[in-house]
Amino acid sequence: MLPPYAVRLLPHDPAWADQASEEAARILKAIWPAIIEMHHVGSTSISGIAAKPIIDLVGVTPNLDAIEAARPRLEELGYAWHGEYGVDGRRFCTLSDPMTGKRRFHLHCYADGDHSIRRHIAFRDYLRARPEMAEAYQQMKEGCAARHPDDSNAYTICKDSWIKQTEAEALNWVRNA
Repeated sequence: MLPPYAVRLLPHDPAWADQASEEAARILKAIWPAIIEMHHVGSTSISGIAAKPIIDLVGVTPNLDAIEAARPRLEELGYAWHGEYGVDGRRFCTLSDPMTGKRRFHLHCYADGDHSIRRHIAFRDYLRARPEMAEAYQQMKEGCAARHPDDSNAYTICKDSWIKQTEAEALNWVRNA
């Protein structure tokens, strides 16, 4: 497990979408075709809700061997490689600001067709389409941040059951759309 950091939720910043697009383009330019698609997911992709200022990106790779082979190029971009990091089929990387050490990006890479890609996108789209669910998510996150202000790992665990339940609803919503 990575060392925990302080949890600070900030009001939604519209610049996060631009930062996500710029970083996705930088990654794609450096390692195409090891990643063939990029998606901005997580709280920073949902307008109107507070979030930790760490942008989550999902990278779609043709297969895990391709992203494994691209590891040195990702590391040249400044990413730290964490392997599966507790999620089968994922390759997880983080990018921190070299001056402050603060985490800026989480890159979650999955092979094309992996269920987790749909799960992340469905969750994002569901909360975008249902402001009452986005508000409920923010309230839950604020409660977890208040309980675990200095432990990002405990904060993540605190959110887990709510997220899993909402992901299931989101996947049903997508299937029935």
